[in-house]
Amino acid sequence: MSPAARRWLLAVAALGGTALLAFAALVAWYASDLPPLDRVTDYRPRQHLQVLAADGTEIAQFGSERRRFVPIARVPPLLVDAVLAIEDTGFREHSGISWRGLARAIVANLGGGMPQGASTITQQVARTFFLSTRRTAERKIKEALLAVQIERHLSKDEILELYLNQIYLGQRAYGFGAAAQVYFGKTLEQLSVAEVAMLAGLPQNPGYANPITSFERAKRRQGLVLARMREVGVIDEAARAKAAAEVLAVRTPGPAEVQAGHVAEMARRAVVDRLGEKAYTEGIRVHTSLRVADQEAAHAALRRAVLAYDARQPWRGPEDFERLPAGDGPELERAAAQALKEHVDDEDLRVAIVLDASPKAVDVQLVAGERISITGAGLRRAQPGLRAGAKPPLAIGRGAIVRVQATQRGRRVEWALVQWPQVNAAFVALDPASGRVRALVGGFDFGRSPFNRVTQAWRQPGSSFKPFVYSAAFEAGVMPDTVVDDLPWISPDGQWTPRNSDGAFDGPLSVREAMAKSKNMVSIRLVDRVGVAAVRQWSTRFGFDPERQPQNLTLALGAGSTTPMQLATAYGVLATGGLRVAPVVIERIVDAKGEVLFEAPPPAPQRVVPERNTFLVNSLLADVTRIGTAARAQAVLGRPDLFGKTGTTNDAVDAWFAGWAPGVVAVAWMGHDDPRSLGEGESGGGLALPIWIDTMARLLKGVPVQRPEPPDGVVAATQDWRYAEWAEQAPIERIEADAATGR
Repeated sequence: MSPAARRWLLAVAALGGTALLAFAALVAWYASDLPPLDRVTDYRPRQHLQVLAADGTEIAQFGSERRRFVPIARVPPLLVDAVLAIEDTGFREHSGISWRGLARAIVANLGGGMPQGASTITQQVARTFFLSTRRTAERKIKEALLAVQIERHLSKDEILELYLNQIYLGQRAYGFGAAAQVYFGKTLEQLSVAEVAMLAGLPQNPGYANPITSFERAKRRQGLVLARMREVGVIDEAARAKAAAEVLAVRTPGPAEVQAGHVAEMARRAVVDRLGEKAYTEGIRVHTSLRVADQEAAHAALRRAVLAYDARQPWRGPEDFERLPAGDGPELERAAAQALKEHVDDEDLRVAIVLDASPKAVDVQLVAGERISITGAGLRRAQPGLRAGAKPPLAIGRGAIVRVQATQRGRRVEWALVQWPQVNAAFVALDPASGRVRALVGGFDFGRSPFNRVTQAWRQPGSSFKPFVYSAAFEAGVMPDTVVDDLPWISPDGQWTPRNSDGAFDGPLSVREAMAKSKNMVSIRLVDRVGVAAVRQWSTRFGFDPERQPQNLTLALGAGSTTPMQLATAYGVLATGGLRVAPVVIERIVDAKGEVLFEAPPPAPQRVVPERNTFLVNSLLADVTRIGTAARAQAVLGRPDLFGKTGTTNDAVDAWFAGWAPGVVAVAWMGHDDPRSLGEGESGGGLALPIWIDTMARLLKGVPVQRPEPPDGVVAATQDWRYAEWAEQAPIERIEADAATGR
């Protein structure tokens, strides 16, 4: 060997050694960041915890998962053999990683070919329990390291039990026990060879090739499984041919389930708090107060409003990018389907991968393999990403992961490129007399965020708090016809100069006019006259937490904090004429034998505010929905018995509408989870009110108009309603602005 060749080999060896050391350091770094294994070493699957609506309709068998746990001892050997034949033939021999498969995948990935998984069943268990589905180098390294640890702590049968019960198999079925029921209506023991092979083929890509969404693709996959079963000796040729020829009776999908994930989670927590882990093994049923039609209306209205808002936002770019092979045909279709397997689909915002893109047309493939072409108006939203020279984060090209939405136009379906919204929303409706919650939507998508914004999100209520300020003022002698100056206000230190949301000052206004126009200066002057401490204390009668309300004049602008549920309870006091009733979601918890483990107590209304006080407040709120900031409510719903108030906080961070109608109180909220502005010109009337109106259209269907009757102690004076003792006199002098200070 020549000296030059020797020097070249030494250089290559040195480089290889350096790369190996770097790789070893990287592995050590990731190994130090691995999660504990208790989720697999102490596996407790979520099982049949049934959550029901008021009429007995099933909301969930916990959350949105269908799962039937089957111990490994009861899993038919044929199913185990079929799964191993197609997924991991060396499972019994390897220590968690197939080095040959891993090397093959690395070569394919580095060579620019279609990415390959090379994941053993143990690695799939590691990914399912601990990691995201994103195909990154970090995930693959952590997956391999976790697989080795799992193999050290669990037997092969224990690992198989985890896999067979936890793996997702399409149609919201988790585990083979659930999949057998979903697709064939059978237990695992009842499955034929053909059905076993069909199920064993699902783990690779259950959304793309399951017998409900695409029977032909599932059938082709079944053929591959049968061939592998024959090849490894699980079945003989006669059995393979018979199974391949068997006509399968696949179940048709049932009715769409009620979208109530946040309520299901509330139910689950209630049971776990009482029973611990027995909640998942005792056949518990939780009866909630939810009304199915009301919940469906609220869920649809909230999603429409969120998507309408997001449609006005700038294009943010694709969600991700995946590498696709060159050319077209079956290989591209399979590669696209495999790439989409890593991304969660949605009922409205369908996940898709771009096959070809130009400013005039974008061709995409959906999870189930369907190809669509988007043109014309459907591309308007995404034009910044389709222009020549588009910035990389915005650009749409082959392999981009995007969202598409279908709209029915007569007999024609039109598709459009859309985005997953960054904003969120919440809605709750309850019966004010009983406190029973009729509908509760805790966010745009429970699967992405189980955080319940109805009960857990403490946000500033803005002007939706003003009715309680006015209520306190009425007890201090202010009446609806009291005149208050809507003029600038300056704090004593000169540091606080609040403004009205419309930017205008209208001079002297009656309290009634000020509420309809949501004038901040009037509310501030009312709190200043009554006293911050007095207003703050009065608000507790409606259920507000005093420690969450400011001890200064910003109280007048709703600068404290509340949740949608707490605000609904407060408006419920207005709806009942001054009675406060605790909200109820969980009506009853029973065990498998029907024995009642918990039952909500009957409503216990508590008088907290005089009826005449709420009558005056409601008379103002009716004007808000008739001629004020929420005039759209009466205009759209066509009835005068609507009472409510919009709310928009500083810089439009939170948008609210809270109100009531005969038999129902409802609150809608929209905002970002990380509080920031919704944008210039946005408001509660524009963002939250549409949710309220759309839902109320369903909740008030068939409900006759009912106007509140004036109670004792209220009279119709010359100008407006007043307390009887002030019928013949001005209830209080005009509240004027000080010429020098504005106060």
